Amino acid sequence: MQTTFEKIQEIIAEALYCDKEQVTRDANLMADLGAESIDFLDIVFRLEKAFGIKLPKGDIEARARGDLADAEFEVQGTLQEKGLARLKTIMPEVDPNRIKNGLKVKDIPTLFSVATFERMVLERLGDMAPVSGAPASKPATATL
Repeated sequence: MQTTFEKIQEIIAEALYCDKEQVTRDANLMADLGAESIDFLDIVFRLEKAFGIKLPKGDIEARARGDLADAEFEVQGTLQEKGLARLKTIMPEVDPNRIKNGLKVKDIPTLFSVATFERMVLERLGDMAPVSGAPASKPATATL
């Protein structure tokens, strides 16, 4: 029986046409595995189908924004100090040095690693508490 990580690893490798061994938790989907924005849609679709869950579009940005006022979160598309701090909190799998001044909201997906998708899936399955404290929906889990 596959672990959740092994299933995610297999799905990402298939979607990106790469070797499974390249798909480590630390691997950045864009920089290390060559993913493009369109690939995220495919990966999300495959994960939703495999695990019987929903991964809402824009979930990470919405969690990072939380209850911050627009100007506290971003100004002209650039994350502000409080937005950056919140992003570091909700994405503990990302090296905090990558979340720095000048980061644009549109560039948040460049931070996504395999561990980001693993965390999101585990939260939806109820196997991990949501990092932000926001409740994650708990749909029926899929058999692996």
